[in-house]
Amino acid sequence: MKTTVLAAATEFGRVDVGVLGQGVLATLAYFAVGMAVLAGGFLMLDVLTPGNLRHQVYVDKNPNAAVILGANHLALAIIVFTAIWTSADGYAQGIVDSAVYGFLGVVLQAIALGVMNLVLPGRLAELVDQPRMCGAAWAVASTLFSIGIVNAAALS
Repeated sequence: MKTTVLAAATEFGRVDVGVLGQGVLATLAYFAVGMAVLAGGFLMLDVLTPGNLRHQVYVDKNPNAAVILGANHLALAIIVFTAIWTSADGYAQGIVDSAVYGFLGVVLQAIALGVMNLVLPGRLAELVDQPRMCGAAWAVASTLFSIGIVNAAALS
């Protein structure tokens, strides 16, 4: 009786290294897709805003550019999360699904920025160029973030 209890207490099961290896590779692939989508989102925002966005945010410390960039990244992160979460069960199809829907999210965010630029008074370019914090930057940022949430919810 004592040996049965001892054996049950020390039995952990076995580890399938092949399954673990596939999981690690899939994790790295999904991470790479996510980073590529975020980088694509940064490039898209850089193209749609005046000047060098990286310089404006990290060198000039422009608060308006930083708030809009931060909101866009948060929106895209939610989109990437949802794309990964809802992707197909197979690794290859899931990674492709995540990449396609993630980059579709970047395109939809760009369209949203374009529409905001047409509909809102003033120009987005002028807003981003302002060296002092402006309430309109928060409004644009929250709109971008909200559109990202809707965009993520639309993924199916």
